[in-house]
Amino acid sequence: MQPGIFNRMLGLFLGGEHRSLHLKAAGTATLSLLVTVFVSSWAVVAAEEGASGANITDYPKALWWAVETATTVGYGDLYPVTLWGRIVALVVMGVGITTFGMVTAALATWFVGHEQRRARLLHKAEHEARRLAQDAAGDAEDTVRSLHRRFDRLEEALAGGQGGGGPQDG
Repeated sequence: MQPGIFNRMLGLFLGGEHRSLHLKAAGTATLSLLVTVFVSSWAVVAAEEGASGANITDYPKALWWAVETATTVGYGDLYPVTLWGRIVALVVMGVGITTFGMVTAALATWFVGHEQRRARLLHKAEHEARRLAQDAAGDAEDTVRSLHRRFDRLEEALAGGQGGGGPQDG
């Protein structure tokens, strides 16, 4: 059952063919951050074990430390005192900062893309409206010309009927 859940979670983060590259990158970074938090929690406990002045002594404290380090909050309540603990901290900081940067960039890209799609649709609608207006203007001009021709024929017919010996001729 767990492989199915893992596959679904992986699919949720990484997405399928329909997901854009920036969303896949943000999903991959987030998944990497989660793995880093859990693995680094274990690693920092192992690195700090038995060290003088160590305050990260169990997994729950280490998990809290990893989350606050990855999010760059850093309350200062927990901190590594050994060289290997500090190296783990550098990795957690790097992955955390990178992940939040990628997620922020993905959100910005989504907003910009949404605005570009809206602008493209607006431009397309304006173009179609201009085309329809030009077609309507062309139709109106054709109608006016047709009416002018009809009036000209009516005038010619009336003028021809009057010039043929009517009461004005005599």
